[in-house]
Amino acid sequence: MAKTQIRSRRKLTGGRYRDYRKKRQSELGRDSRFTLIGKRKAANIRVIGGNKKEVLFSEEMANVLDPKTKKVKKAKIKVVVENKANVNFVRRNIITKGTIIETELGKARITNRPGQEGQVNAVLI
Repeated sequence: MAKTQIRSRRKLTGGRYRDYRKKRQSELGRDSRFTLIGKRKAANIRVIGGNKKEVLFSEEMANVLDPKTKKVKKAKIKVVVENKANVNFVRRNIITKGTIIETELGKARITNRPGQEGQVNAVLI
């Protein structure tokens, strides 16, 4: 079934909104794409308004900020340590915002949405 980007199916009171028409092509969303650890693989896709968005399928490097020195270094991602979005993402090595990863420089937290921005940014913990 197609995903829509229109309002929630529930009201604030908990009641349901009933459909009064079918879904429109312009309201459909895409399936979520999970960013994995591995050789870099990305693609440019067309989004609303004819704009472009870089979708990241897999990445092995991260831009890691050291908060003490305020410097950014590229570091190789070793493994996903923790992911609060989904417990099963850890063993599948899926990277989302808020994921804690192990890098060459140490543990770091992902600060961006890599699947939608085409890069992985992190801060050392």
